[in-house]
Amino acid sequence: MSQQPVQTVSGKLVLLIKAGYWLALLIIAAMVAASFVLLQQTMATQQHNHTLLDIVSTQKTLSQRIVFLASATGAASRDKQPALVSALKQATAEFETNYDLLLAQTGADPQSPAKLDPKSIESVLFAKPFHLDYFSVGLIANGDRLISALESRLNLDNDGYKGGAERVNLDASVANATLSGYAALGQRISAEADERSEKLLALHRTLFYATLGVILLVALFIFRPMSNAILRKTRELVDARNSMAFIAVHDGLTGLHNRTFLTDHFDTLIKGAHRRRERLAVVQLDLDRFKQINDTLGHAAGDYVLVITAQRMRDSCRASDLCARLGGDEFVMILNGAGSTEDINMLARRILAHINEPIVFQGTTILPGASGGIAVYPIDADNAQDLLVHADLALYSAKKMGGGNFSFFSEELRRELDYRKQLEHDIKVAIAERAFQVYFQPQVSLTDGTISGIEALVRWNHHERGMISPGEFIPVAEKCGFMPEIGRIVISKAINEAAEWNRAGIAFGRLAVNVSGTELREHDFDAFLFETLEKAGLPPQKLSLEIVESVILDDEKTGIAAKLRHIRAAGVHLELDDFGTGYASLSHVNPNEIDRLKIDRRFVQNIHENGDNSKIVRAITELARGLGISIVAEGAETEAELDSLMAIGCDQVQGYSIAFPMPQDKALEWLTARMPKKAKLRVLQGSLA
Repeated sequence: MSQQPVQTVSGKLVLLIKAGYWLALLIIAAMVAASFVLLQQTMATQQHNHTLLDIVSTQKTLSQRIVFLASATGAASRDKQPALVSALKQATAEFETNYDLLLAQTGADPQSPAKLDPKSIESVLFAKPFHLDYFSVGLIANGDRLISALESRLNLDNDGYKGGAERVNLDASVANATLSGYAALGQRISAEADERSEKLLALHRTLFYATLGVILLVALFIFRPMSNAILRKTRELVDARNSMAFIAVHDGLTGLHNRTFLTDHFDTLIKGAHRRRERLAVVQLDLDRFKQINDTLGHAAGDYVLVITAQRMRDSCRASDLCARLGGDEFVMILNGAGSTEDINMLARRILAHINEPIVFQGTTILPGASGGIAVYPIDADNAQDLLVHADLALYSAKKMGGGNFSFFSEELRRELDYRKQLEHDIKVAIAERAFQVYFQPQVSLTDGTISGIEALVRWNHHERGMISPGEFIPVAEKCGFMPEIGRIVISKAINEAAEWNRAGIAFGRLAVNVSGTELREHDFDAFLFETLEKAGLPPQKLSLEIVESVILDDEKTGIAAKLRHIRAAGVHLELDDFGTGYASLSHVNPNEIDRLKIDRRFVQNIHENGDNSKIVRAITELARGLGISIVAEGAETEAELDSLMAIGCDQVQGYSIAFPMPQDKALEWLTARMPKKAKLRVLQGSLA
C-alpha cells in the first residue's frame, strides 16, 4: 500500500475517533444537564407542594379559629367583644387571603372537567361530597356578616349591617365541613405530589441509568479503541525505536555488528584486554570470489553467501568475541583472550575451514573461498585503528598468496605499510601538481595498416623513485578514493593532446580513455567531459570511453546507465573493455549501447597454441560481427598471434607487436611517420616538346 492511502486511512480513523469522542461528550453533557434540570424541577415541585400543604394546614386552623372566635364573641361580655371582633375580623381576612392564594397556586377552575375526577383537587373544591369552595366562601361571607353585625351592635366604625341578626349563621357544622374539605384537599395535594415526585424520580432514575449506559458504550466503543490504538502506537514507537537502535549498530543483511559499533566499542575491548593482560586478535576476512558470485549468479546469491558466512562466523566464535561486517564482503572478528600465536593460528584455521565449506544456493554449489588477515594486540599495535590497518594489510598479503588462507601481520608487512602510506602521500602531491602523465598506445587494422584508434594510459614518473607502475599505485589510489581526480587529470591531458593532433590533421582514429565506475558515479562527470571537449575543441565523435562489464551490471543501483546514454547521445563512443573475463548480459552487448568490444589479453596471448582461446576469440568475433559491433584484440605481442587473429577475422589489434605505450612526443612522431604521403610534382628541366 502506498504512503498516500495509508495517510488517508489514518486521517479518517483519527477524524472518526475525534467525532465519536466529542459526540459522546455532548451526549453525556446533555444527559447531565437534563438530570440537573429534572432535579431542579423536582425540588421546585416539592417546594410548591410544601407551600400548598402549609396553606391547607393554615386554612384548617383558621376555619376552626373563626368558628371559635364567633362563638366566643357571642358569649363574651360587651367590654371584651371589641377585641374578639378584631381577632375574628383578622382571622377571616387571613382565611380569605389564603384561600385566594390557594386557588392561584393550584390553578383550580370550577369549569374544568377535572372536577369529575374524584382524585383531583377540583373534585374536592367544586364537587361532592366536600364542596370546599362553597363552604370556604360561605365561611368567609358568614364571618364578614357576623363581623359587620357585631361592629354595628358595638357602634364600631362600620357602615352597619342591614340584615337581621337571625341571618348570621356561623356554627360548628360549617367549620367541620370546611375542616373536612381542607383535610381532603391536603390528602389530594399530598397524593398528587407523591405521584408527580415518583414520576420525576422514575424519569431521573431512567436518565441516570441511560447516562451510565452511554458512558459504558463510550468506554467500550470509543475510549477502549482509543486506548488500544494509543497502546498499539506506543508499542510501535517503542519497537521502531528499538529497531532503529538495533539498525544503528547492526548490519541490516547479516545481523552482525556494523562498523559504527566496532568503532565505538573497539577501544573498550582493548582496555579490557590491557587490564586482564591478555592478547586480543583482530581477524579481518574477505571473500575471494564474491564479485564472481555476484556477476555469475546474481546479487541474491551474493546476499545469501554473506548471510551464511556471517552465521558461520557466529558459530565459530565465543559469546565474548565480536563479529562485525565492515561492508561488502569484508568482515572482522575480535577474539578476546586469544592466547598464544599457536592458539590464534589453530583458531583461525578452524574458523576459515568452517567458512570455506561449500554453500548450496538453489541447487548450485558455491565455494566462497575466504581469506584472512590477523593482527594481535599488543604485539602488532596498541590502538584500534592501527590494528585494523595491520589486519587489512595481512589480508592483502594472504590474497597475494592465492587466497583461501590467512596471514599474520609481520615486520615485512609493516615496511610495506609504511611504503603504502608514503605512496598515498606522494599520490596526493602528484594530484595537486598534476604530475601524472599520459602515454598512448595505437590500435591498427591488420588489413590495411590504418590507425583505428589510440588508447590513453596513465603513467607516473616519481621525482625520486622514477617510473612507478600503474599496477602499483592504481590499487592504492582506488582504495583511498583518489581515482576520480587522477582520471580527470588523464582525461583532460589526453583530450587536449588529441585536439592538437586533430587540428594538425594527424589521423589517430578515436582517442580511447578508461573510465571507472567511481568516476561515472560522480554527479558532474558528464558535465566535466563535455566542458573539457568544448574547451579543447575536440569533436565528441573523436572520443571513446572504455568501461568494464561490472559498470553495466551495477547501473541499476548507481544510475550510470542514464549517464552513459546521455554521453553516447552527444556522439561519444562507448567500448566494453576486458570483454570475456566477467559476466555481462547480452541485453547490454548491443549496438544501441556499445560501439566496440575489446577482447582481453588473456585470450589473445598464445592464441596460436591454445585451441580453447582461439575458439573463444572466434565466437566473440562472430557475435560482434553479427550484432554490428566492431572489435579490437588487446595484448598481441608476436607475429604468430597477429596471424591467428587475422585468420579468425579479428582485424583491429592493440599490443606490443604494434607499438609500446609512448609519451605524447613519441606518439606524435609515430603517428606522423605513418601518415599517408602526398604525391609531389617534379618540374622537368630542359626544353618542352
